[in-house]
Amino acid sequence: MSETLAASGPAIRRRKAIALAADHAGFPMKGFIRELLAQHCDEVIALGATSEEPVDFPDVTREAVGLIQSGKVERAVLVCGTGAGACIAANKMAGIRAAVAHDTYVARQCVEHDDVNVLCIGAWIVGPQIAAEVTRAFLAAQFSTEPQFRRRVEKLAEMDRARGA
Repeated sequence: MSETLAASGPAIRRRKAIALAADHAGFPMKGFIRELLAQHCDEVIALGATSEEPVDFPDVTREAVGLIQSGKVERAVLVCGTGAGACIAANKMAGIRAAVAHDTYVARQCVEHDDVNVLCIGAWIVGPQIAAEVTRAFLAAQFSTEPQFRRRVEKLAEMDRARGA
């Protein structure tokens, strides 16, 4: 599998497709993130707001993470005002592990330790440069093979199953 080089830092494994969704608050950053993602995948499946006209983040989130659940994409990036609403909505969906990340440490570690498959970014919180660095860190990170992290993520899956997900 080929890799693309991040602007600075580790190589990013090229993916077939990545989902991107934004509500109206995230719309101003959506095009920028789409261009960045296009450098690292064959297809960016862009969903949600097409303007700053209000849309509901739970609907946008459901559609984007549904692509992970169906196996069409491995990861998604969600952009809303703070990242929190999209994160809450995503984590309501079976098999989804979402995190808000506004720095590269969290973006990397949430994947390495928690196998996060959805990155949530707050467009009101960070500017394009930070969002780009965070997104690259998320894309470059890989889930750890260490047993303690695998065990903990399996416990999360058990919690999904227990709630009937």
